[in-house]
Amino acid sequence: MSMYFHFRAIPPAALRNSPAWLEKLFEDDWDVVRGRIGRHREEVLDGGYLDQEHLYADDLTGEGPHTQVVTGGRPIAHPDPSSPPFLLLTAAQTNRVADYLATADFEDLWRNARADLLKPYNGQDAEPELRGAFAAAHRDLTAFYGQTAQYGDAVVKWLVL
Repeated sequence: MSMYFHFRAIPPAALRNSPAWLEKLFEDDWDVVRGRIGRHREEVLDGGYLDQEHLYADDLTGEGPHTQVVTGGRPIAHPDPSSPPFLLLTAAQTNRVADYLATADFEDLWRNARADLLKPYNGQDAEPELRGAFAAAHRDLTAFYGQTAQYGDAVVKWLVL
């Protein structure tokens, strides 16, 4: 089963507190999604999104924008209890995440999480490729959040199964 963690920029005035409306946000085909990704209006992480979360969560302890980059946000229950909830970051929270990512040093993030992230891949042979994938995702998330904050938008996230 393929799963993708989607991040979607939404103007605050357009947000609806309706799970059915939120679900419709993620029903577009991949061509439409790719277009939004190219404009930094949507971002998608593959099933390894929890590893990407670890990259940021390992940065600091406690609460803060680093904890909201990937899986943070106010949960909104999906009508089907077996489906994951939607997560909502307000425009203000999105702005704080964008500020955090703009100043985060990828090398420091990688150095802090490196050992844990390499464990499933049997060590250093996989490091150049894995590090490159994490660096690319970091650049993409930084661009997405930066653009979203520039527009003053909120972010809706959902794990699409």
